[in-house]
Amino acid sequence: MGRAGPAAVGILANPAAGRDVRRLAARASVSTLESKRDQVARAAVGALAAGVRRIVVLREPLRVSLGALEALAVDLEVEALDVGARLSAEDTRRAARRMRDLGCGAVVVLGGDGTNRAVAQAWPEAPIVPISTGTNNAFPAPMEATSAGLAAGLVAAGALPLDAVARRAKIVRAILPGGEEALALVDLVRLVDDAVGNLMPFDPGRIRDVLLSRAEPTAMGVSPIGGLLVPCRHEDEFGVQVSCVGHDDGGEPLLVPISPGLFGRVHVAAARRLALGEPCRIEGGGVLAFDGDREHELEPGAVVEACVVREGPWVIDVSRALSVAAERRLLVGLPRPRDGLGRLPGCC
Repeated sequence: MGRAGPAAVGILANPAAGRDVRRLAARASVSTLESKRDQVARAAVGALAAGVRRIVVLREPLRVSLGALEALAVDLEVEALDVGARLSAEDTRRAARRMRDLGCGAVVVLGGDGTNRAVAQAWPEAPIVPISTGTNNAFPAPMEATSAGLAAGLVAAGALPLDAVARRAKIVRAILPGGEEALALVDLVRLVDDAVGNLMPFDPGRIRDVLLSRAEPTAMGVSPIGGLLVPCRHEDEFGVQVSCVGHDDGGEPLLVPISPGLFGRVHVAAARRLALGEPCRIEGGGVLAFDGDREHELEPGAVVEACVVREGPWVIDVSRALSVAAERRLLVGLPRPRDGLGRLPGCC
């Protein structure tokens, strides 16, 4: 049950996003804790400008969000969630459930595909603004946190209806051999000769099956394997399935940016559009990876049933939200902001 009280915006910042070992094998930049704190502060100020006075954050060992908000001289009620955080995906899942139960009207998520996937696992219909701070991101986008916070605040405060400025994301839904259900926001991949828990970039020669909810030509990682053959955007009502073979087994070679500053060749046997809800089978042994995280080992001959459906989180389109706010003149004639909102000294 949601807590009665003023409108609330959640801010979920993953301290580990953009700081993992994959940078050793590529040329990705590092997202520092200080830059995350700055983004959290700007998102909170944006939400405050929209009229939100209550911010909910995760209490975690590196104090990214709490440290950012404690340094702000603003009129905010900050609620810190203690979920026993240990800097794992479970922290994000627990925090997302608590934010849902506390009645957060929108959540600003700072992280990568994996962070947003954890939110979707815990709160499938969450209203989110995903800001990219990870490595190979196809789901979140780089954006100014001030605008993200403003858009989230307008939705949380009820000034903008969610369905007017957001759309549910597509996801890949999979049924594993044991009957367990799993999801990926962007990509489901079967690899051979790999290991569960491996954090290095994918070796393109080990990729065999790819199922994508979106196939972006400009993305890094797995998404452009489909995007450079059958482009598919967030808005498109289909997914993409790609079958690959070993380098010595034929197929059409495709050069792909497998990580920032790192290219590799996959050998494609087939690529096609997949209608929403259309079932497909992934067969064979190896390792199954969801949004880059290698999580399940598959026995030889194993079968995974999967499809692409539009049942993911509600993604708030910041540009759309602020355009609608302009059309409705929602920010015109508001009372002068209080001191501490982020104005420079002497500003009126």
